Amino acid sequence: MLIDGVMLLWFILTALSVVFVAIDIRTTPEKPVMKWAFVLFTVYSGPFGAFLYVLGCREPLPGLHEKYVAARWRQALGSTMHCAAGDGIGILVGAVIGALVALPMAADMVLEYMLGFAFGWTIFQALFMGGMFGSYWQAMKGTFTSELLSMNCLMGGMFPVSALAFAGDEASHNPAEPLFWFRMSLALMVGALAAYPMNYWLVVHHLKHGMMTVRRKDPAMEGMDMSSDADMQKKMKMAAETGSVIHHPEPPVWVMTLISFGVLFAGTAIALIFGTGH
Repeated sequence: MLIDGVMLLWFILTALSVVFVAIDIRTTPEKPVMKWAFVLFTVYSGPFGAFLYVLGCREPLPGLHEKYVAARWRQALGSTMHCAAGDGIGILVGAVIGALVALPMAADMVLEYMLGFAFGWTIFQALFMGGMFGSYWQAMKGTFTSELLSMNCLMGGMFPVSALAFAGDEASHNPAEPLFWFRMSLALMVGALAAYPMNYWLVVHHLKHGMMTVRRKDPAMEGMDMSSDADMQKKMKMAAETGSVIHHPEPPVWVMTLISFGVLFAGTAIALIFGTGH
């Protein structure tokens, strides 16, 4: 079958892409959590993840990472990768559990959302961001809203693809079959695309971080302006603690929250109405 050849090529390219990113990113002056995010997202998205790493994060020349990642769209890309990588682990665990116990589609979707949100919020957001907020519990409080808005859009994009891709093919809902993982890869990539606009807004309003540069002490880098990352962290902490956005009062957070739930409900409705169930 054609799909078998496509999947074989996909998994080969994915393996090569993961090896490339995992090795190459070690020398990229990026925060460790973002390094993990790009590696994990490449596991989900294969060559597309590797392409986004090179285009959005990889230092083009020594000493240029700060300026390279300062572009707003790259900051939003980093935020989206961070979201998709962390949430994706919980989502995949939920999908495997749901398939193994043969959960109805609606229950499977709830499980994927809950595990994805729990893992993304408590670990990839709060745990890895604790240093910005002073403590783990402050980070839990400070990252809840941003994680919720991003997660809603991610799942709103994922659910229709997960439900409709290869509908009726039992192999696509069996974790022992390659088609299951291919389907989830497609769903996560579309989910990340759907979450990008919301992450762009969150980065603009300092409710999420994007790329950050971390340099080892190097005499050759002395005198380089590294204040942007520290300034970003202060703005994020202030925005989270006050519950307000900075410098960009419109639209307010509650409007974006409604929009995120609108995306989630629309994706859920499409999946439940047009999906065949499993």
